[in-house]
Amino acid sequence: MSLRRFVRGHPSWSAIETVVRSVVERYDRAPAHARFLEADNWLSTPVVIDDALFVKLISQQNTLVHALFTTGRNLGAVASGTAGFFESFQSPAEMARHELEATQKMRKLGLNTPEPIEAFEAEGYGVVVFEYLPAFRPLDSLNPKTESWVAEELFAALRTLHDAGLAHGDLRAENVLLLGDELYFIDATSVDGDAQEGIRSYDLACALAALEPILGARAAVAAAEPSYPMTDLLSAADFLHFVQLRPDHDFAAAGLRSEIEHRATAE
Repeated sequence: MSLRRFVRGHPSWSAIETVVRSVVERYDRAPAHARFLEADNWLSTPVVIDDALFVKLISQQNTLVHALFTTGRNLGAVASGTAGFFESFQSPAEMARHELEATQKMRKLGLNTPEPIEAFEAEGYGVVVFEYLPAFRPLDSLNPKTESWVAEELFAALRTLHDAGLAHGDLRAENVLLLGDELYFIDATSVDGDAQEGIRSYDLACALAALEPILGARAAVAAAEPSYPMTDLLSAADFLHFVQLRPDHDFAAAGLRSEIEHRATAE
């Protein structure tokens, strides 16, 4: 087994078969068709059953990798002038339960998410089950000429989350899905509820970073202004260099900061 495969924690075929069988039996779907999603995912193994259920298998190695990511992100937060606000998990089952509960909270606020169904433990793996969203697209596939409305809707949804005292914690293009003319959030991570100011600024910086390569700095910042005051945008600007360190964000941080500061000066 390669080190890459080990660190990712990809389950053995026998474990996958056992877990999939348990899901099939729980939801009385036999006979069933299961397939893997094409995903570069370090934190779970995604399986789709009958194009109806989206199942994540979370291994102990996935939990370890999440803890390593969490440590790195907290160090970056400290470098940005705030206390670390990301939390790690003690077990795969805890990680699965958190994702289910975070999704339930978002849905109660009226935000679009895949329907959360269940989280449980099987063969030492955390298992979380959602409805499967067919024909979805990631945020970075949007057409900026015909779907510019998506950006303002994204910031409005994020503001709803923040006003409720919640946060996403891992906002990036892959975690914002488009299905028809609806926007969906997935994959919220665990954050410290006592660090609201920092995580709010971080979430906003991540949203700007996700949109800048698609819309450009000017349009991305303009889309945020109806939902967030300039003071919040300036606070988010302080996190842009931290977000830029993430390998899953590729954007022009200097251009975004410049645009925010220009608008602040013009007010």
